[in-house]
Amino acid sequence: MAELLRAGGVEAVDSGSRRRAEYSSDGSNYRVVPEVVVFPRHIDEVLATAEVARATSTPITSRGGGTSVVGNAIGPGIVIDFSRHLNRILDIDVERRTARVQPGVVLGQLQKATAGDNLRFGPDPSTWSRVTIGGMIGNNACGSHSLLFGKTADNVLELDFVDGLGRRITAGQNLDVVPGLQRFASENLGIIRTRLGRFGRQVSGYSLEHLLPEHGRNLARALVGTEGSLGIVLEAEIDLVEIPADPVLVVLGFTSMYAAADAVPAVLTYRPGAIEGLDSRLVDAVRASNGEGGAVEMPKGAGWLLVELHGSDRRAVEQQAALMAADADAISHRVVPAGAQTREIWRMREDGAGIAGRTAAGAQAWPGFEDAAVPPENLGAYLREFESLLVDHGIDGMTYGHFGDGCLHVRLDIPLERDGAALRAFTEDASRLTVRHNGSLSGEHGDGRARSELLSLMYPPEVIRAFGQFKDLFDPRDIMNPGVVVHPAPLDLDLRRPAALPLLSSDGFAFAHDDGDFTKAVHRCVGVGKCRADSSADGGFMCPSFIASSDEKDSTRGRARVLQEMANGSLIDRDFRSTEVRDALDLCLSCKACASDCPAGVDMAAYKSEVLFQSYRGRLRPVTHYLLGWLPRWARLASPFAPVVNAMLSIRPIQKAVLSAGGMDTHRSIPPFARKSFSRYRRRVPAVSPSRRKVMLWVDSFSDNFSPSIATSAIAVLESAGFDVVIPDRAVCCGLTWITTGQLSGARRALENLINEFAPFTEAGIPIVGLEPSCTAVLRSDVKELLPDDARVKAVSANVYTLAEFLASPTIGPIDWAPPRLDGVEIVVQPHCHQHAVMGFTVDQKLLTGLGAELTELAGCCGLAGNFGMEKGHYETSVAVAEHSLLPALRSAGPDSIFLADGFSCRTQADQLAGASGLHLAELLASRLPA
Repeated sequence: MAELLRAGGVEAVDSGSRRRAEYSSDGSNYRVVPEVVVFPRHIDEVLATAEVARATSTPITSRGGGTSVVGNAIGPGIVIDFSRHLNRILDIDVERRTARVQPGVVLGQLQKATAGDNLRFGPDPSTWSRVTIGGMIGNNACGSHSLLFGKTADNVLELDFVDGLGRRITAGQNLDVVPGLQRFASENLGIIRTRLGRFGRQVSGYSLEHLLPEHGRNLARALVGTEGSLGIVLEAEIDLVEIPADPVLVVLGFTSMYAAADAVPAVLTYRPGAIEGLDSRLVDAVRASNGEGGAVEMPKGAGWLLVELHGSDRRAVEQQAALMAADADAISHRVVPAGAQTREIWRMREDGAGIAGRTAAGAQAWPGFEDAAVPPENLGAYLREFESLLVDHGIDGMTYGHFGDGCLHVRLDIPLERDGAALRAFTEDASRLTVRHNGSLSGEHGDGRARSELLSLMYPPEVIRAFGQFKDLFDPRDIMNPGVVVHPAPLDLDLRRPAALPLLSSDGFAFAHDDGDFTKAVHRCVGVGKCRADSSADGGFMCPSFIASSDEKDSTRGRARVLQEMANGSLIDRDFRSTEVRDALDLCLSCKACASDCPAGVDMAAYKSEVLFQSYRGRLRPVTHYLLGWLPRWARLASPFAPVVNAMLSIRPIQKAVLSAGGMDTHRSIPPFARKSFSRYRRRVPAVSPSRRKVMLWVDSFSDNFSPSIATSAIAVLESAGFDVVIPDRAVCCGLTWITTGQLSGARRALENLINEFAPFTEAGIPIVGLEPSCTAVLRSDVKELLPDDARVKAVSANVYTLAEFLASPTIGPIDWAPPRLDGVEIVVQPHCHQHAVMGFTVDQKLLTGLGAELTELAGCCGLAGNFGMEKGHYETSVAVAEHSLLPALRSAGPDSIFLADGFSCRTQADQLAGASGLHLAELLASRLPA
């Protein structure tokens, strides 16, 4: 197939097993391995691909962001990824309020391009930051503001479309471009009028109501929501709408989600722009996941409606909100100020699909029946019966959704590890329940493999026949995304999870939250695809390598799919050493950002360490594992001879030879060792006064051997704050470099030594301050996975703080201390990825701004990421990641700006790529202390 496509002029074709693994699933429960994946660079390649598919009767599936939760972005033959190259905005006509786009344009990209003209595309699904316009057209996506702007179908003007017969059609308000379509519409007027388009979110099946004369005989809109089963969208002309002015978010609290659903009709009378429902369990899950949204105050209640009102008169809006709350019988309400808190609440809602991937009890939850909709007036009764049905089936899930449209989202802990029997039993019963409430099985995500089989429960035979006739006009040979809508595949066929057998932990990470099962851990990735979005504008760090390459293989999701296929063992060998696994993980920076930014809690850094550990157990490792992985050991040995070592390595040919022999990139430099390490001249700081409080300072290997001034500065700051500083009798290492290179046995030994040293301080009530963020993060996270049975670990972990956390703490921190002011100081700060993921940077940010600093806070990885950027073959990616945020910020910084970076890697990257010297927070504060 790949040869035929290349012969037909299609250049970017990949039939490798790793690539096919990456595209074997989307955001659904399903796994269908394609023969080839195509990345067309222009429309001619799409047409050539379609021609080969027709000539060989090979199925062809269109794919955008791959976030489909029902399996309509996967297929057995050819998968075309439009997001890689066919992602240009071709035209924006401000006067007509239209745009013409290629199918791979990401919605967020379009919204950013049109915002300057106060325009946007109306539909806004929660996946707006990575979903493509082509995918939205395929699924007839809606989003939170469909009350204002309708579905995608309501916003499409014209489609450039090639069907299953190879005909290239310009579809608009015209039926004559397809032979037999006029006659089909006329012959089926009765059933279309009575059975389709009954309420706003009736998305299941084909939206044939747009073919009616009273709806303008609009073929373009009828093709929206056909899920690629009729043909391929090549370009689209779409409507733009004005951005609503002065939106105000009102949160209404209710005693339950049922009461919230009952209130929807009353709230609709106030003509809001959005009505979203949130369950208290989902809010609790956000807080438990340590997301920033966990700090947002919600009014009293166990269920909430997020209602968006519009109006420039804040007083009038508040009065309207109070009236609305009374009419809705809400027990509480809150008008949320525009800005950060509003964004956090909406982000909490947007992350629902990933966060709800685990129930409150921690069980894995799945999509499949997460998208049903009923007329809004039926929602309360429907929700009660739906919850009762969950109890009957012994299933749990956290409900939320577009309540203003009667659309319910929920992920369910169906036991898919075994088979699909429970999924089928529940889905059939839930479908019948939805139909009894005059609802639609799909409210915005399409039918796909999850629900197409069930359309016969929703529609009478004559409607099902009409769907088949409609498809036959465009794709009689059924090569366009077969198994979807018409001639459906069984809903319990091709399920991904049952085919993946357990891989139980063996001396590596405990994976305690996943029952010690590596397979279960990697299946945390349910494909929501947030790792494909550039979230740096909102402070996100994930996923740096994908942002640099735009290649699915470099996304957290792509890597997870390959690991899932390894657990399956059919496409990829069930072997940690498989070539596909090695290639998938090669450009993972182990930045750990996914551990916090992925709403499903995927921790690819831990998975990579586990894979490396299992791959090299009892085997010779790459030389970089011995050099960079054992760096603290070599640093201690080199420290006494630092002047000589530094002098030798300053000779560039010698340094390049050392780098090359060590498996490192010769573009790099070896950071110089400190002329005298901290541990060589200061082991213990004597107590000044028995009455003063004590704090233990942990001088990690990097601070000790490369930047001892950080430790001396920290001592000065802590003493100024009124503390006696104590230092452990011997230098100890957290094993970070052993962890990142997968040497988990060595890391465990290092951590055992550390716990032995630190536990007495914890038992004595002495807090511990760490200096290096990545090392501190190890003691706040990884140590629990590597020493799960050591009873002292929990106490030590809870007793370790960053410098900022300690100084800002009202309980263990300074009392009546006046820290040095930073008024007028311009600071460019690079938070360390591991700090972002594990501890967060909020405390540091508040401390700095509270002292008067003018802060430019960078988001995203610096690109060095410990050993990653030093290794041969990673330099280009490392620089590309740095170019996303760090390097542009350093270039644009003022001459008096201070570059602040607590992480050794971050300072090293800035120094080597931009010649910028960075300070640690301890050094900055110490420099401002009175003499």
